[in-house]
Amino acid sequence: MAEESERGERKAVFRVPGIALLAVVFLMVCLVPTAFAGVPGLWVLYLIPLALIVFVVRTRTVASAKGLSVRTMFGHRELPWESLKGLAITGRAKVKAVLTDDSQVPLPTVRTRHLPVISLVSEGRMKDPSGLTEDLG
Repeated sequence: MAEESERGERKAVFRVPGIALLAVVFLMVCLVPTAFAGVPGLWVLYLIPLALIVFVVRTRTVASAKGLSVRTMFGHRELPWESLKGLAITGRAKVKAVLTDDSQVPLPTVRTRHLPVISLVSEGRMKDPSGLTEDLG
């Protein structure tokens, strides 16, 4: 999850684990009898696993010293730390970035357990509500 770039800056990548592609392949195998059952057009069912593959491969949130980089299935957005007011936690332990204009941007694959990592990578710009990183720097 956490990496260091060539320039020595910290970076954390939050994404769907690659093993999820195994479940998509299993779904594709299970669709074979239905998709090729002799009814014309049922092969279109293969669009569902293909969309899931795109979701697993593309969706991620990258936290670096510059800010957050949010990549969804069809879009990409850069959020510098200066444009963030803070982070909001939803009822399902998901995290949203709150911008200075009070709009919220969902952070895909980021959960509350990742907040200490984001605090470390942000170099203190985002405080860790759990207090785990107070002694670290």
